[in-house]
Amino acid sequence: MEGLSYVSEVPFVVVDLVNLRSVDVDVDDGSAWVEAGATIGELQYRIAEKSRALGFPMATCHTVGVAGYFSGGGHGPVCRKYGLAADNIIDARLIDANGEILDRKSMGEDLFWAIRGGGGGSFGIVLDWKIKLVPVPSTVTVFTLTKTSEQNATKLIHQWQYVAPNLPQDLSILLTISGDGNGSIQATFIGLFLGRVDNLVSLMAERFPRLGLVKQDCTEMSWIQSVAYLAQLPQGPVEILLDRNASVKSYFKVKSDYVNQPIPEFVFKEMGRWFEDEEGRNATISFVPYGGRMDEIPESETPFPHRAGNLYIIRYVTAEVGEISDFQKYINWTRRLYRYMTPYVSKSPREAYINYRDLDIGVNDEDKTSYDQASTWGFKYFKNNFEKLVKVKSLVDPENFFKHEQSIPSI
Repeated sequence: MEGLSYVSEVPFVVVDLVNLRSVDVDVDDGSAWVEAGATIGELQYRIAEKSRALGFPMATCHTVGVAGYFSGGGHGPVCRKYGLAADNIIDARLIDANGEILDRKSMGEDLFWAIRGGGGGSFGIVLDWKIKLVPVPSTVTVFTLTKTSEQNATKLIHQWQYVAPNLPQDLSILLTISGDGNGSIQATFIGLFLGRVDNLVSLMAERFPRLGLVKQDCTEMSWIQSVAYLAQLPQGPVEILLDRNASVKSYFKVKSDYVNQPIPEFVFKEMGRWFEDEEGRNATISFVPYGGRMDEIPESETPFPHRAGNLYIIRYVTAEVGEISDFQKYINWTRRLYRYMTPYVSKSPREAYINYRDLDIGVNDEDKTSYDQASTWGFKYFKNNFEKLVKVKSLVDPENFFKHEQSIPSI
């Protein structure tokens, strides 16, 4: 998210893993080895080639590389059912700072713990991952509903906070807020149900009747088709998931927040003015609900600590397609919105998601040690797991060979 592989103030090396992209699926064992250069789309497609009954909990953007996604934890539409991607990793092969190739047994459980959510670029180079596949039904149901302010968008957003984290684990409703071009907001609800349409409509009538979902709003499809659907790809041959260029390139800035208590309705109503600004015309605020399986896994199980108590995560995105002369004002717009949201999100620490890397939450104080500087963002990303990550880093890479602006420090 911050382009840490592209620029640096000091000489640096990038190891390009793009050609390590094979996926070896073992249907009988319910597992797969996936090389670090594969994308989410490639992984899902290769699994579906072998079985319509197996899948993997992944994000919606199909061009994201699996290694970065796994290393930060990796949440997505079915994390309420199956947990994170990192919760379903059972082995890995890593090159450490001494140039040795280690698997789970030889690297030890502490290092294996650290690479499943501790962020990329700190502990070594993961060559490939062994993942536990999850069962998926032959038919799933999806829907997309957009509501305007005239259709009570703000009331629906407010109610979504109470409904979405407490739904049965088979149903996730993602939410995106954007401007309607007239100083108000519109809300887009995107649902994925691991079941048939009739059961979904009945469930929604019981749990979220105000949204007004009807059968005609829904589409039944296979699991792999839903992967393409959630990636907002054209409906057609799922081979498009193999296309690494099938997404719009833009300049963007991302920040994140976690929410522990429902946000008052007036906050969403006031968001309309933010989207009136030039910098807000292509901006979005996205919400992914937690709860379900995410509540059941202890904070210390992996470095990713954002478990029970979190209703959902917010992702703020400011974007602009095409050449622009001054993107700094777009970045500043996102920072102002982030400050505005301060009273309504998690505190002590104000939590953030490592896969939505944000250099704004670091510090640059020459009088502080590298550990003190790192602790500023470290506790936001990892909470109390940060201390263990530092201990693991200090043991496996004491010379701090693997480093970047927000890598885990050695002490």
